[in-house]
Amino acid sequence: MENLEKICEQIHEEFNAKTVEREEALKKARELIRRASLAIRAIHRGDIQQAQEELQFGQEIVDCILKQLKPEHPDLYYTGYTQDALKEFCEAKLTAAIIHDQPLPSPIEMGVELPAWLNGLTETLGEMRRRCLDILRTGYTDEVERLLFNMDEIFTQLVTMDYPDAVTDGLRRRTDLARGIIERTRADITTAYRQEMLAKKIDEFTERLDNRVMD
Repeated sequence: MENLEKICEQIHEEFNAKTVEREEALKKARELIRRASLAIRAIHRGDIQQAQEELQFGQEIVDCILKQLKPEHPDLYYTGYTQDALKEFCEAKLTAAIIHDQPLPSPIEMGVELPAWLNGLTETLGEMRRRCLDILRTGYTDEVERLLFNMDEIFTQLVTMDYPDAVTDGLRRRTDLARGIIERTRADITTAYRQEMLAKKIDEFTERLDNRVMD
């Protein structure tokens, strides 16, 4: 028992160091989530420059996590809050690419794990629905059809990822929720299209009536 105190002192040192690293990891995760949120808000507001700046700041945080946290503290890297933050960043970056009709950055290009990328991709469906509804406020356009097509394409790929939740980090549950998002969006687009067609028919009919009265 003579060495008990010495052993416990060493444990204290290790735990103190780990606590410091954990707090730093939490700080990075919170900042990454904030940047992702600001980027998505800027995207929906049409502020491309701010969105790009927020995504750039976010990528710098991701690079820092990959450089420092992953090799030195893999337990903190693979923990829930870190992977959730990376998922949020994936959602923001993939949303920007889809809405701006650009190629999707791959997991390797972004430096993230496959489950974080896939779950982030799933979350983009909600952002595309929001984008569609914003567009439909001023009437039906071809842009909503493009977004709906992309939603269908994403869902088609997601349902093929039929692997255990331990591998995909709960992707199946998010994919099941995505089905409802797509169907509601399709219904809203169909309603807007029919209303626009009906309005055109009414305008055409009214114009013909006016011409007859004038004759």
